Amino acid sequence: MNVNTNFKCILVTGGAGFIGSNFIRYLFEKVRYDGKIVNLDKLTYAGNLENLVEIDNRFGGKQYFFEKADICDFDAVNAIFSNHRPDCVVHFAAESHVDRSIHGPKDFIYSNIIGTFNLLEACRKWWDDSFYRFHHISTDEVYGSLGVTGYFYETTAYDPRSPYSASKAASDHLVSAYHHTYGLNATISNCSNNYGPYQFPEKLIPLMILNMLEEKPLPVYGDGKNVRDWLYVEDHCSGVWLVVNNGTEGETYNIGGENEWHNIDLVKRLCEIVAVKKGKDTDYYKKLITFVNDRPGHDRRYAINCDKIKHELGWKQSVTFDEGLDKTVEWYLHNQKWIENVKSGQYMKWLEMQYNKR
Repeated sequence: MNVNTNFKCILVTGGAGFIGSNFIRYLFEKVRYDGKIVNLDKLTYAGNLENLVEIDNRFGGKQYFFEKADICDFDAVNAIFSNHRPDCVVHFAAESHVDRSIHGPKDFIYSNIIGTFNLLEACRKWWDDSFYRFHHISTDEVYGSLGVTGYFYETTAYDPRSPYSASKAASDHLVSAYHHTYGLNATISNCSNNYGPYQFPEKLIPLMILNMLEEKPLPVYGDGKNVRDWLYVEDHCSGVWLVVNNGTEGETYNIGGENEWHNIDLVKRLCEIVAVKKGKDTDYYKKLITFVNDRPGHDRRYAINCDKIKHELGWKQSVTFDEGLDKTVEWYLHNQKWIENVKSGQYMKWLEMQYNKR
């Protein structure tokens, strides 16, 4: 995959989170990016600078710079643009968990909509006619829910079903509007469910792995038949980087794993992988599976068609699901200190609210 890497300073928002930190690591370790990366993160519950300790040790103060700031604070965003003069923005920062949006939608409206607006306004203020790019990371959840067949295409009409997906849909439309109205050089990518190292343990795969290790119940919503498409995080990062450099201005690209699993089947597969690695019978952890009341508005099936990015930009997945799950389980088994540190009082409080009442 040939990419244009002429950007001198890339501002990565949400760079201390799961996908953002993996993206920064991908640029330094796989792309060998030799420019400057500025990581803007508010460090909310899911932002963790431990994700990038090695990067900071190697590149901190030379190529890598961290700015603790809230994208909802325009003055703070403006100051970062003034100090670092980025010529590219890769916008990951977002409140991103559907369950949290159901319990408290306000934060999602502010971060995902107002925060995106502030970044767009800063770009409009600081960027002239030179080559700049604003890339916006979004989700397949903006498309709504599928039946037993069919796929989401870039042309699929938006039909968000949760406060989270509605806020992301609004931010997508803002980015597109700034391109059409102000000529902002912008691209958008919509991804399926990511998994891999450094994912905060509110999401399905790390939650299940960690609960198995503590022999706690494995909560599965409803009948467990909801279908999701799973994408290894490094494959997502490679797709984003291709779009950032070679994507057509004003276009949207779907990035998916082409890897559909029923939730219950995925949990059972994880049980088997962890059991083997812990020297137990393959069915040992399956007794922990506990069906809980479904969440409101739970979309039944997501599935992405990603022919566009494959045909136009030459992207493809490099990690099979079996390989990705194995790598992910191994990472959580060997990073107990990271796990202990992210299990703050706030996280435990959220877990109790989310599952103990179901």
